[in-house]
Amino acid sequence: MADSDGARRVREYVGGMPSLPTTVSKVLEVCNNPKTSPVDLDRVIQLDPVLMGRVLKLINSAYYSMGTQVTSIVRAIIMLGVNTVKNLALSSAVLDRVSSKKDFRALNMDGFWRHSLCVGVTAKLIAKRRGIDPKGVEEYFASGLLHDIGKIPLNTALADEYVRTMSLADRERISLVASERRELGIDHCEAGGVVAENWKLTGAIADTVRWHHNLEEYSGEYGDVLRTVAVADFFANREGIGFSGNRYPDKVSPETFSLLGIEKSVLEELEEPVIAEIEKAKVFLKLGG
Repeated sequence: MADSDGARRVREYVGGMPSLPTTVSKVLEVCNNPKTSPVDLDRVIQLDPVLMGRVLKLINSAYYSMGTQVTSIVRAIIMLGVNTVKNLALSSAVLDRVSSKKDFRALNMDGFWRHSLCVGVTAKLIAKRRGIDPKGVEEYFASGLLHDIGKIPLNTALADEYVRTMSLADRERISLVASERRELGIDHCEAGGVVAENWKLTGAIADTVRWHHNLEEYSGEYGDVLRTVAVADFFANREGIGFSGNRYPDKVSPETFSLLGIEKSVLEELEEPVIAEIEKAKVFLKLGG
Protein backbone atom coordinates (compact mmCIF):
# COMPACT_ATOMS: atom_id res chain seq x y z
CA MET A 1 0.00 0.00 0.00
CA ALA A 2 1.17 3.50 -0.76
CA ASP A 3 2.06 5.72 2.18
CA SER A 4 0.50 9.11 2.88
CA ASP A 5 2.20 10.62 -0.15
CA GLY A 6 -0.92 10.01 -2.25
CA ALA A 7 -3.15 11.76 0.28
CA ARG A 8 -0.70 14.68 0.50
CA ARG A 9 -0.64 15.14 -3.27
CA VAL A 10 -4.43 14.99 -3.43
CA ARG A 11 -4.74 17.65 -0.73
CA GLU A 12 -2.27 19.88 -2.55
CA TYR A 13 -4.18 19.49 -5.80
CA VAL A 14 -7.56 20.19 -4.18
CA GLY A 15 -6.10 23.20 -2.40
CA GLY A 16 -5.24 24.64 -5.82
CA MET A 17 -8.68 24.02 -7.34
CA PRO A 18 -10.77 27.14 -8.03
CA SER A 19 -13.17 27.82 -5.17
CA LEU A 20 -16.92 27.88 -5.70
CA PRO A 21 -18.42 31.30 -6.46
CA THR A 22 -19.24 33.43 -3.42
CA THR A 23 -22.82 33.55 -4.64
CA VAL A 24 -23.16 29.77 -4.31
CA SER A 25 -21.89 29.88 -0.73
CA LYS A 26 -24.50 32.54 -0.04
CA VAL A 27 -27.20 30.40 -1.70
CA LEU A 28 -26.33 27.51 0.61
CA GLU A 29 -26.32 29.82 3.63
CA VAL A 30 -29.72 31.31 2.78
CA CYS A 31 -31.24 27.90 2.09
CA ASN A 32 -30.11 26.59 5.47
CA ASN A 33 -32.55 29.06 7.03
CA PRO A 34 -35.98 27.37 7.27
CA LYS A 35 -37.64 30.78 6.98
CA THR A 36 -36.10 31.49 3.56
CA SER A 37 -38.64 32.68 1.02
CA PRO A 38 -38.50 32.52 -2.79
CA VAL A 39 -37.75 36.26 -2.82
CA ASP A 40 -34.78 35.79 -0.44
CA LEU A 41 -33.22 33.14 -2.68
CA ASP A 42 -33.99 35.14 -5.81
CA ARG A 43 -32.11 38.17 -4.41
CA VAL A 44 -28.96 36.07 -3.96
CA ILE A 45 -29.05 34.34 -7.35
CA GLN A 46 -29.72 37.67 -9.10
CA LEU A 47 -26.31 38.84 -7.89
CA ASP A 48 -24.67 36.37 -10.29
CA PRO A 49 -26.01 36.70 -13.86
CA VAL A 50 -24.04 33.64 -15.04
CA LEU A 51 -25.47 31.46 -12.28
CA MET A 52 -28.95 32.85 -12.89
CA GLY A 53 -28.67 32.04 -16.60
CA ARG A 54 -27.56 28.49 -15.89
CA VAL A 55 -30.37 27.83 -13.43
CA LEU A 56 -32.95 29.15 -15.89
CA LYS A 57 -31.41 27.06 -18.66
CA LEU A 58 -31.80 23.95 -16.52
CA ILE A 59 -35.35 24.78 -15.46
CA ASN A 60 -36.41 25.28 -19.07
CA SER A 61 -34.72 22.11 -20.31
CA ALA A 62 -36.51 18.90 -21.31
CA TYR A 63 -35.30 17.41 -18.03
CA TYR A 64 -37.89 19.40 -16.08
CA SER A 65 -40.62 19.55 -18.77
CA MET A 66 -42.22 22.64 -17.28
CA GLY A 67 -44.51 23.10 -20.29
CA THR A 68 -44.17 26.88 -20.38
CA GLN A 69 -41.09 29.09 -20.50
CA VAL A 70 -39.94 30.15 -17.03
CA THR A 71 -38.25 33.55 -17.12
CA SER A 72 -37.92 34.41 -13.43
CA ILE A 73 -36.08 32.68 -10.61
CA VAL A 74 -38.91 33.51 -8.19
CA ARG A 75 -41.41 31.63 -10.32
CA ALA A 76 -39.01 28.73 -10.64
CA ILE A 77 -38.58 28.57 -6.86
CA ILE A 78 -42.35 28.62 -6.35
CA MET A 79 -42.85 25.85 -8.92
CA LEU A 80 -39.88 23.63 -8.00
CA GLY A 81 -39.14 24.53 -4.39
CA VAL A 82 -36.21 26.17 -2.62
CA ASN A 83 -34.31 22.88 -2.25
CA THR A 84 -34.48 22.05 -5.96
CA VAL A 85 -33.23 25.46 -7.04
CA LYS A 86 -30.48 25.33 -4.41
CA ASN A 87 -29.31 21.99 -5.80
CA LEU A 88 -29.43 23.30 -9.37
CA ALA A 89 -27.25 26.25 -8.38
CA LEU A 90 -24.80 24.05 -6.50
CA SER A 91 -24.62 21.36 -9.19
CA SER A 92 -24.03 23.90 -11.94
CA ALA A 93 -21.23 25.55 -9.96
CA VAL A 94 -19.51 22.26 -9.12
CA LEU A 95 -19.76 20.97 -12.69
CA ASP A 96 -18.31 24.25 -13.94
CA ARG A 97 -15.25 23.61 -11.77
CA VAL A 98 -14.65 19.93 -12.62
CA SER A 99 -15.76 19.43 -16.24
CA SER A 100 -12.50 20.31 -17.98
CA LYS A 101 -10.69 17.67 -20.05
CA LYS A 102 -7.49 18.50 -18.17
CA ASP A 103 -9.06 16.90 -15.09
CA PHE A 104 -9.35 13.54 -16.88
CA ARG A 105 -5.93 12.03 -17.47
CA ALA A 106 -6.84 8.50 -16.32
CA LEU A 107 -10.60 8.01 -16.61
CA ASN A 108 -12.41 8.84 -19.84
CA MET A 109 -14.35 12.06 -19.30
CA ASP A 110 -17.42 11.18 -21.38
CA GLY A 111 -17.71 7.76 -19.77
CA PHE A 112 -17.30 9.22 -16.29
CA TRP A 113 -20.03 11.82 -16.74
CA ARG A 114 -22.42 9.36 -18.36
CA HIS A 115 -21.95 7.14 -15.32
CA SER A 116 -22.54 10.12 -13.04
CA LEU A 117 -25.72 11.12 -14.89
CA CYS A 118 -26.90 7.51 -14.74
CA VAL A 119 -26.45 7.36 -10.96
CA GLY A 120 -28.23 10.71 -10.55
CA VAL A 121 -31.28 9.86 -12.66
CA THR A 122 -31.49 6.31 -11.27
CA ALA A 123 -31.44 7.62 -7.69
CA LYS A 124 -34.15 10.12 -8.61
CA LEU A 125 -36.32 7.46 -10.28
CA ILE A 126 -35.98 5.17 -7.25
CA ALA A 127 -36.92 8.07 -4.95
CA LYS A 128 -39.98 8.81 -7.08
CA ARG A 129 -41.08 5.17 -6.99
CA ARG A 130 -40.78 5.21 -3.23
CA GLY A 131 -43.06 8.23 -2.97
CA ILE A 132 -40.45 10.75 -1.82
CA ASP A 133 -41.84 14.31 -1.83
CA PRO A 134 -41.38 15.70 -5.39
CA LYS A 135 -39.60 18.74 -3.96
CA GLY A 136 -37.10 16.41 -2.26
CA VAL A 137 -36.18 14.08 -5.12
CA GLU A 138 -33.74 16.61 -6.56
CA GLU A 139 -31.52 15.98 -3.54
CA TYR A 140 -31.22 12.38 -4.72
CA PHE A 141 -30.37 13.43 -8.27
CA ALA A 142 -27.74 16.00 -7.24
CA SER A 143 -26.14 13.61 -4.75
CA GLY A 144 -25.97 10.89 -7.40
CA LEU A 145 -24.66 13.24 -10.05
CA LEU A 146 -21.79 14.42 -7.84
CA HIS A 147 -21.11 11.25 -5.81
CA ASP A 148 -17.79 10.48 -7.57
CA ILE A 149 -16.21 13.95 -7.62
CA GLY A 150 -13.43 12.53 -5.44
CA LYS A 151 -12.15 10.76 -8.55
CA ILE A 152 -11.29 14.13 -10.13
CA PRO A 153 -8.21 14.80 -7.96
CA LEU A 154 -7.18 11.13 -8.19
CA ASN A 155 -7.49 11.39 -11.98
CA THR A 156 -5.22 14.39 -12.08
CA ALA A 157 -2.90 14.45 -9.08
CA LEU A 158 -2.21 10.70 -9.26
CA ALA A 159 -2.93 10.02 -12.93
CA ASP A 160 -0.28 7.34 -13.62
CA GLU A 161 -0.93 5.60 -10.32
CA TYR A 162 -4.68 5.72 -10.98
CA VAL A 163 -4.31 3.91 -14.30
CA ARG A 164 -2.43 1.16 -12.46
CA THR A 165 -5.10 1.14 -9.76
CA MET A 166 -7.86 0.53 -12.31
CA SER A 167 -5.77 -2.19 -13.96
CA LEU A 168 -5.29 -3.91 -10.60
CA ALA A 169 -9.03 -3.81 -9.94
CA ASP A 170 -9.68 -5.43 -13.33
CA ARG A 171 -6.93 -8.00 -12.99
CA GLU A 172 -7.93 -9.13 -9.51
CA ARG A 173 -11.67 -8.61 -10.02
CA ILE A 174 -12.00 -6.37 -6.98
CA SER A 175 -13.87 -3.13 -6.52
CA LEU A 176 -12.13 0.09 -7.54
CA VAL A 177 -12.41 1.53 -4.04
CA ALA A 178 -10.60 -1.53 -2.60
CA SER A 179 -7.88 -1.14 -5.24
CA GLU A 180 -7.56 2.58 -4.46
CA ARG A 181 -7.03 1.88 -0.79
CA ARG A 182 -4.38 -0.71 -1.57
CA GLU A 183 -2.46 1.20 -4.24
CA LEU A 184 -2.90 4.85 -3.33
CA GLY A 185 -3.44 4.96 0.41
CA ILE A 186 -6.54 7.09 -0.24
CA ASP A 187 -9.82 6.25 -1.95
CA HIS A 188 -12.17 8.47 -3.93
CA CYS A 189 -14.56 8.85 -0.97
CA GLU A 190 -11.74 10.30 1.15
CA ALA A 191 -10.61 12.47 -1.77
CA GLY A 192 -14.19 13.62 -2.23
CA GLY A 193 -14.29 14.52 1.43
CA VAL A 194 -11.26 16.75 0.89
CA VAL A 195 -13.07 18.46 -2.01
CA ALA A 196 -16.24 18.89 0.07
CA GLU A 197 -14.22 20.35 2.93
CA ASN A 198 -12.36 22.72 0.63
CA TRP A 199 -15.62 23.96 -0.91
CA LYS A 200 -17.46 23.96 2.44
CA LEU A 201 -20.15 21.62 1.13
CA THR A 202 -22.62 20.24 3.65
CA GLY A 203 -25.81 18.19 3.67
CA ALA A 204 -26.76 15.15 1.60
CA ILE A 205 -24.37 15.86 -1.28
CA ALA A 206 -21.31 16.20 0.97
CA ASP A 207 -22.20 13.09 2.97
CA THR A 208 -22.87 11.06 -0.18
CA VAL A 209 -19.50 12.05 -1.64
CA ARG A 210 -17.77 10.92 1.57
CA TRP A 211 -19.73 7.81 2.55
CA HIS A 212 -21.34 6.12 -0.47
CA HIS A 213 -18.97 3.14 -0.19
CA ASN A 214 -19.13 3.01 3.61
CA LEU A 215 -22.83 2.77 4.41
CA GLU A 216 -22.32 0.57 7.46
CA GLU A 217 -20.15 3.24 9.10
CA TYR A 218 -22.51 6.14 8.41
CA SER A 219 -24.59 7.54 11.27
CA GLY A 220 -25.74 10.90 9.87
CA GLU A 221 -29.19 12.08 8.86
CA TYR A 222 -28.97 11.42 5.12
CA GLY A 223 -28.85 7.62 5.18
CA ASP A 224 -31.84 7.34 2.86
CA VAL A 225 -30.10 9.38 0.16
CA LEU A 226 -26.83 7.47 0.64
CA ARG A 227 -28.50 4.09 0.35
CA THR A 228 -30.41 5.16 -2.75
CA VAL A 229 -27.25 6.45 -4.43
CA ALA A 230 -25.38 3.26 -3.49
CA VAL A 231 -28.09 1.17 -5.20
CA ALA A 232 -28.03 3.50 -8.22
CA ASP A 233 -24.23 3.31 -8.40
CA PHE A 234 -24.33 -0.49 -8.33
CA PHE A 235 -26.96 -0.48 -11.08
CA ALA A 236 -24.93 1.86 -13.31
CA ASN A 237 -21.77 -0.23 -12.92
CA ARG A 238 -23.57 -3.55 -13.36
CA GLU A 239 -25.31 -2.38 -16.52
CA GLY A 240 -22.15 -0.74 -17.89
CA ILE A 241 -23.86 2.60 -18.43
CA GLY A 242 -20.97 5.03 -18.72
CA PHE A 243 -17.68 4.08 -17.11
CA SER A 244 -16.51 4.80 -13.58
CA GLY A 245 -13.47 2.49 -13.56
CA ASN A 246 -15.37 0.07 -11.32
CA ARG A 247 -16.04 -3.10 -13.34
CA TYR A 248 -16.41 -5.29 -10.25
CA PRO A 249 -18.52 -3.27 -7.79
CA ASP A 250 -19.26 -4.56 -4.32
CA LYS A 251 -22.78 -5.94 -4.12
CA VAL A 252 -25.46 -3.98 -2.29
CA SER A 253 -26.52 -5.73 0.90
CA PRO A 254 -30.08 -7.10 1.28
CA GLU A 255 -30.39 -4.84 4.34
CA THR A 256 -29.94 -1.76 2.14
CA PHE A 257 -32.84 -2.78 -0.10
CA SER A 258 -34.88 -3.62 2.99
CA LEU A 259 -34.26 -0.22 4.59
CA LEU A 260 -35.34 1.47 1.35
CA GLY A 261 -38.46 -0.69 1.22
CA ILE A 262 -37.78 -1.94 -2.31
CA GLU A 263 -37.01 -5.29 -3.90
CA LYS A 264 -33.82 -5.84 -5.87
CA SER A 265 -36.04 -6.73 -8.83
CA VAL A 266 -36.95 -3.05 -9.20
CA LEU A 267 -33.58 -2.58 -10.90
CA GLU A 268 -34.69 -4.78 -13.79
CA GLU A 269 -37.45 -2.29 -14.59
CA LEU A 270 -35.21 0.77 -14.67
CA GLU A 271 -32.95 0.45 -17.70
CA GLU A 272 -35.31 1.92 -20.31
CA PRO A 273 -36.53 4.91 -18.24
CA VAL A 274 -32.98 5.57 -17.05
CA ILE A 275 -31.60 5.80 -20.60
CA ALA A 276 -34.39 8.23 -21.54
CA GLU A 277 -33.71 10.40 -18.47
CA ILE A 278 -29.95 10.45 -19.12
CA GLU A 279 -30.56 11.97 -22.55
CA LYS A 280 -32.66 14.73 -21.00
CA ALA A 281 -30.18 15.29 -18.16
CA LYS A 282 -27.24 15.86 -20.54
CA VAL A 283 -28.10 19.56 -20.30
CA PHE A 284 -26.22 19.53 -16.96
CA LEU A 285 -23.00 18.90 -18.86
CA LYS A 286 -23.57 21.81 -21.24
CA LEU A 287 -23.91 24.55 -18.68
CA GLY A 288 -21.06 26.56 -20.07
CA GLY A 289 -22.58 26.61 -23.51
